[in-house]
Amino acid sequence: MSVEQISPENTSIGWIGTGVMGASMCRHVMDAGFQVAVFSRTPSKARPLIDAGAQWVSSPREVAQKSDVIFSIVGFPSDVREVHLGAEGTLAGASRGQIIVDMTTSEPELAEEMYARGTERGISMVDAPVSGGDVGAQKGTLSIMIGGDADVVARLQPLWETIGETIVYQGDCGAGQHTKMVNQTLIATNMIGVCEALLYAYRAGLNLETVMESVSSGAAGSWSLSNLGPRIIDNNFDPGFFVEHFIKDMGIAIREANRMNLSLPGLALAHQLYIAVQAQGDGLLGTHALHKAIASLSGVAWAEREGR
Repeated sequence: MSVEQISPENTSIGWIGTGVMGASMCRHVMDAGFQVAVFSRTPSKARPLIDAGAQWVSSPREVAQKSDVIFSIVGFPSDVREVHLGAEGTLAGASRGQIIVDMTTSEPELAEEMYARGTERGISMVDAPVSGGDVGAQKGTLSIMIGGDADVVARLQPLWETIGETIVYQGDCGAGQHTKMVNQTLIATNMIGVCEALLYAYRAGLNLETVMESVSSGAAGSWSLSNLGPRIIDNNFDPGFFVEHFIKDMGIAIREANRMNLSLPGLALAHQLYIAVQAQGDGLLGTHALHKAIASLSGVAWAEREGR
């Protein structure tokens, strides 16, 4: 297959991964008119997409056999390796001229390895991790950080526009993943601040909603405060992004920092605090569940405040 001009009329899409983020992203592609072949390790998570017209296939390899452009957004680097480089992976079923886009937050070195393996066979590999959480995925307003060959990335513009609002080419393969590590480093320490600030407001006897009204639009404002702060106040720790996945991301960033001989103490602290969250059994909650762990350090049972 050869992909020159991408449009619903001449381009078939493959989609691997239908979790918190992937299901919404895939649906936007379908809503734009593209035909989609979908695979997920948990078939039930793909059911709404299948009911909406997606074709279910039995493996990543079959996804590649039926598609011109293949997207994946899975959990961990080991999943990325299996999905693309395994015996039943996409490269086993792909042919010259196809494009494979991995949107998982993964290791820059793995992105480079996949690019080299694909190039050997005339297959374009692109790394394009995203930020914006479940809200951004649902609204189609994600920030997409892209690494790969510039001409390939440009051809994918009609697809980027279905799922993202901030679409930035960062450079050669691996650059997208490195940019995502910058993103995760920023979020890590910001989340500490969000949690500590709301805990302070609570102990000071302030109305948390009116505090949010004052601080979220000023210099202290952030995406995490505006989008996750209300969930913390409501004691809603459902995942927009899993704690265990964030721990994975911070681990990658720390390893890359070590390789570059960088000391990032704020990131290291956040990583340790999130490991504590996971140790308390909350690894499958959202990243804002950090608040529960920080509250417990001061003896505050957040779920029990004001009878919540």
